[in-house]
Amino acid sequence: MSTQNSATTPTAIAVTATGSPRTGSAGAAAEPGTRGTLLAGLGVISFSLTFPSTVWGLESFGPWSLVAVRSTLAALIAGAFLLAGRVPLPERRHWAGLAVVACGVVIGFPLLTTLALQTSTTSHAAVVVGLLPLTTATLAAVRTGRRPSRTFWIAAVSGAVVVLGFTLQQSGGAVSTGDLYLFGALLVCAAGYTEGGRLATLMPGWQVIGWALVLCLPLMVVASAVTLSIEPVHLTAHGVIGLVWVAAGSTFFGLYVWYRGMAAIGIPKASQLQLAQPLLTLFWSVFLLGETLPIAAPVAAVAVLVCIAVTQRAKS
Repeated sequence: MSTQNSATTPTAIAVTATGSPRTGSAGAAAEPGTRGTLLAGLGVISFSLTFPSTVWGLESFGPWSLVAVRSTLAALIAGAFLLAGRVPLPERRHWAGLAVVACGVVIGFPLLTTLALQTSTTSHAAVVVGLLPLTTATLAAVRTGRRPSRTFWIAAVSGAVVVLGFTLQQSGGAVSTGDLYLFGALLVCAAGYTEGGRLATLMPGWQVIGWALVLCLPLMVVASAVTLSIEPVHLTAHGVIGLVWVAAGSTFFGLYVWYRGMAAIGIPKASQLQLAQPLLTLFWSVFLLGETLPIAAPVAAVAVLVCIAVTQRAKS
């Protein structure tokens, strides 16, 4: 969902034991590493376009219909890939975890961020949701019972304080409805990423998001039919491009190449690439949407990135 998922951004997701590049000759090791970096980088670029694409999509669709149609299209694409690869159904014991991923990443994060973007600017949302990697890492630590270092917690709390301060400063001293949607999106998406991380140790990561999307397909087909009959649709070029991108680009392609790249180069290196995501979204908000950035936006984004970088070093 991210987000986004995503919309949205899965820094703390684990990979399978076979996910690291194999050792061998220098040339053989370098090729997978280069390819993995390229794939992970494409994933970050895809995620960074989610919010601007959502704003474009809202030109043609209502927030509820945009999320429903987006998820339906992404699920159809994922289902086609799963069928083409003749991927067997997950074991029954994994379906509950897939449901958590679906609720957090496929439905919760896209819906809450789409509702937020009706009143919040893309640049504002990018800074707030830039806290997602820290939120995910924190929930993962709580769920797995790990005890990160004191440095990790200091950096995590500092990042949260920066985002809260930015939010209050931009909202005139009070938290707006859009901010509440964004904070809710952080929590549900982090929960989905955390559960996805557990499942990604048992099956390839792209299959986790693929089956989560397919699990939502029946519900999203019904939701699409209902919401399209209620919310007005005014098709524009921007609206159609935005819908196609959040469905095929952010929700499926972005997560697919991200997981493939992360499996090749490992979480620490991939996480460093993801540090650029909030700043890329700020760039797209100016270049594609013509937004004017308050000076506090890039300053807060850089401060959050520093906090994330510290947590990555502390965890390693």
